[in-house]
Amino acid sequence: MQDYRININYAKALFLLAEETQEQERVSEDMRLVNAVCAENRELNAVFRNPEIKAPKKAAIVTDLFEASVCKTTMAFILFVVRKKRSVNLKGISAAYMGLYRESRGIVLSHITTAQPVDEVTRALATKVIADYTHKEVELVAKTDPKIIGGLAMEFDNRMYDARISTYLMKLRHEFGENVYESKL
Repeated sequence: MQDYRININYAKALFLLAEETQEQERVSEDMRLVNAVCAENRELNAVFRNPEIKAPKKAAIVTDLFEASVCKTTMAFILFVVRKKRSVNLKGISAAYMGLYRESRGIVLSHITTAQPVDEVTRALATKVIADYTHKEVELVAKTDPKIIGGLAMEFDNRMYDARISTYLMKLRHEFGENVYESKL
C-alpha cells in the first residue's frame, strides 16, 4: 500500500507539471519508455534496489540511459526521483502516470490474450467492441499464451471476458467430476 501511495503521488506531481508546461503527450511517451526499460531490465532494477550504490551513481546511470531519449521535463523528474531515493519506484511511478494520462484523455487500457498472434481484423473487432461498450478510446495490448489452447480472453475496465477453450475444458472436467446419479435405494 505504501508503494502505491508513493507511486501515485509522484505521478500526480509529474502529471501536473506536464499539464502546466503543455508537454502531456511527450511526457506520456517518455513514461512509456521508462516503464518498458524498467520492466525489461532486471539488472537496472537490481541497481535501484541496492542501497550500497549511492544516488549520484544511480543518477549517472539513469542519465546515460534516458537523456538522449526523453524531454528535459522528464529527465529532471527522473533525476529528482533518484535524488529522493525513490528510484526503486520508477517503474510504478511511470505506470501510475500512464494511468492518469489515459484517464484524463478518456482512454481505456485493454489486454487481449490469444493462443496465436492477433491479426488486424481481430484487433479492429476487439477494439470496436470495447469502444462500443465503454464509450471510450481503446488502447489494446495483445499477447499470446499457447497454454490457453484457443479462443481469447479480454480484460478492460476491471472486467474480463473469458472465451478460452482451456476454461471451457476446465468447466467440463469439473462437471464430469460431480456425481449426479442419485440412488433410489
